[in-house]
Amino acid sequence: MANTGTDKSALMRVLVYSHDASVREQVRLAIGRRPAADLPKVEIVECATAPAVLKRLEETKVDVAIFDGEARPAGGMGLCRQVKDEIFECPPVLLIVGRRDDGWLAAWSRADKVVSHPIDPIALAESLAELMRERLRQLAITQ
Repeated sequence: MANTGTDKSALMRVLVYSHDASVREQVRLAIGRRPAADLPKVEIVECATAPAVLKRLEETKVDVAIFDGEARPAGGMGLCRQVKDEIFECPPVLLIVGRRDDGWLAAWSRADKVVSHPIDPIALAESLAELMRERLRQLAITQ
């Protein structure tokens, strides 16, 4: 599903995890069709439970994941650490934390980027764009 970076007609798949549909909607609106003009369009895959995230990551090619650190009952921080340990070639993870002071927990989770609640659409889109660019560079190297 991913592409080589210059082909803007291809799609990149972004998984969004939160138990809260309004958080998933805020993320969807912040991303739009693509988080930056130089990137491919985004296909968003939404998950409301940790088991659904694990299943998707094992069965579907995901380019970048966005986890809500405040999700319940399984928080995004613990889930991030779990997928980094258990998923072969785990995609980069953007973690949304409850407070800026939770940065140390985000570091423990091994998240690749962190933004905080309330969701700043510009900060989220910029962080996602950085992760997508890095993912495209990684894919270009392995091809």
